[in-house]
Amino acid sequence: MKFIDEFRDGGIAHDLSIKIAATMDRIGRPVSLMEVCGTHTMSIYRHGIKTILPLSIKLLSGPGCPVCVTPNSYLDHAVALARQDTVTIATFGDMLNVPGSSTSLARERAAGRDIRTVYSPLDALTIAKNNPDKKVIFLAVGFETTSPTIAGTILEARDQKVSNFFVSCAHKLIPPAMKLLVEDPDIPIDGFICPAHVSAIIGSQAYEFLAKDYRKPCVITGFEPLDILQGIYMLLEQILIKAPRVEIQYSRVVKQQGNTTALNLIAKVFKKTDAVWRGIGTIPESGLSLAPAYSPFDADDVFRVTGEQEKEHPGCLCGEVIKGKREPETCSLFRTVCTPISPVGPCMVSQEGTCAAHYKYGEG
Repeated sequence: MKFIDEFRDGGIAHDLSIKIAATMDRIGRPVSLMEVCGTHTMSIYRHGIKTILPLSIKLLSGPGCPVCVTPNSYLDHAVALARQDTVTIATFGDMLNVPGSSTSLARERAAGRDIRTVYSPLDALTIAKNNPDKKVIFLAVGFETTSPTIAGTILEARDQKVSNFFVSCAHKLIPPAMKLLVEDPDIPIDGFICPAHVSAIIGSQAYEFLAKDYRKPCVITGFEPLDILQGIYMLLEQILIKAPRVEIQYSRVVKQQGNTTALNLIAKVFKKTDAVWRGIGTIPESGLSLAPAYSPFDADDVFRVTGEQEKEHPGCLCGEVIKGKREPETCSLFRTVCTPISPVGPCMVSQEGTCAAHYKYGEG
């Protein structure tokens, strides 16, 4: 397939692996690189990237899965909203099976709650227009990649005067989480494989502080095997010459300034706020909530409901896996109690989850 097969050429992958090994020999010490994108994580395992790298390179999977970092409290609140008689919940499919404190949206739907899967927030707006007697709440979960489309949908709802469409915000911002990770002395990070989708929105400029203030090399990398291998090689070259900077491997999509139209949409509709990340805690100004001008669309302001007392499964290590501190296989629940059919934690649910990647592909 044109423009796919070219990035999966085995011969080029072999040549890159040789260059990577030679550079590691010159560096002369182990190196830990973290990817902060769930699609990167899945691609690394799917294509067996780890199996062709020197053992001295450790790839850490960070908090790059938006579903995985969404706290139980948000799920519990969504369930409480779904239990209101006049409410319809609209959500992306990967949220359905995420376990909350005692139930999930999938179980609530099976019990008769009006919970619908959509492919776009505009689908949720259409549901609202077609069902004026219902209050349609879209679960806005995601990073900077999805927030512009939700901002645009809110503007569309305002312009069309759709008064029964609402959003429950759980948006997260990647750079503040990366800052927290590099400041954690228990997480050895020599460089970042920066996310591609997010970077298409925020641009390479958003990571400059990591290179300047923390001396961490960064490379924004595409998702195909050759993208990832080239990105790793570029990071190692920075480490070798001790010249950290932000480079764009994924130049066919990502620009230094990002997508200014999308950024303007985000700035217009949202405001930064402190946000709770599963397994990490509260990170200042790492989330988005609706700006005051759009409060009529804010489900969390309009609907005063209380979720159950938040609790986590005592054996679940998703919080440690999200920070790159533990591998899924070290969790006693992995492959036994916790499987994609019966997940205990979100990292096993999402198609971007580290546990799901390990379960499906192992080491590739």
